[in-house]
Amino acid sequence: FTCAPYQVPGARPSFGEQVAWAESNAIVFCNSVIGARTNRYGDFIDVACAVAGRVPDAGLHRADARRGQLLLRLGANVPTELLGDDSLYPVLGMVLGRRAGAAIAVLDGLPTGLSEDRLKALGAAAASSGSVALFHAVGSTPEAPTLDVAVGSNQPEATEQITLDELQEARRELTSAEGELPLRAVSIGTPHASFDELHRFAGLLGSSRPAPGVELVVSTGRDVLEAAEERGTVARLHEAGVEILVDTCSYIAPVLRPGDGAVMTDSAKWAYYAPGNVGAEVVFGSIAECVASAVAGRVVRLPSAWDAA
Repeated sequence: FTCAPYQVPGARPSFGEQVAWAESNAIVFCNSVIGARTNRYGDFIDVACAVAGRVPDAGLHRADARRGQLLLRLGANVPTELLGDDSLYPVLGMVLGRRAGAAIAVLDGLPTGLSEDRLKALGAAAASSGSVALFHAVGSTPEAPTLDVAVGSNQPEATEQITLDELQEARRELTSAEGELPLRAVSIGTPHASFDELHRFAGLLGSSRPAPGVELVVSTGRDVLEAAEERGTVARLHEAGVEILVDTCSYIAPVLRPGDGAVMTDSAKWAYYAPGNVGAEVVFGSIAECVASAVAGRVVRLPSAWDAA
């Protein structure tokens, strides 16, 4: 059970393959990052497709419905250094979802060859703040090697700019906690952490441990967990006092220990849903800030490209 079935060996569809998926982050990853084809299916419709062995010949299953409709360009005032910061991508996803709604957006101005983990964070946020099922990132996603290919023979219905001010405001809004609250927990891995993310997390933590009273939780799927166990990553995390939550997520059910204080996360999706779902007071930060905060026992802000911006 995982919200990231694209990380399960043997379950990942191929480019152009017709599938019927639910779970918003999986849908947008499937369409955008893999280039397989699915609509935004709710529960039981995907089951009906599986029983029938067919999907509707409509919507994003059709090539002519997958062209970009809205062109979003990063403003010239967005610093180059910020494009190399992992925490930009969930924030950008929040802006993308608000701007696009259910439309197919084309992002222009990002570095080419973005990693799957950055695209995953971007898409998950966009599918939370909007109804995004497919986006194109020029030079990074398979149906957008160039801008011309992404929009096809059609001109975009609109061309808009994403400004630095809008990104900074979206980043601030991901923190719902007010004032200087004590830190009670740190939750990462939404969507479920990939093997690379677990490995990086373990490297950032090193030999440190979370401060007394701070719960440090990472969520992942059982297949990724098995691979990480074979490489020794899971043992390192357990030795460091990390709690590994498998096959679910801490914003869906109240699995974090009750207590007063804020919960820190590097996930825009977690920050978006947790206040309403589990009543969490959220602080958003980079993965490095999450680790540093867990160890220090308080919210830590590290120097970053956001400061220069």
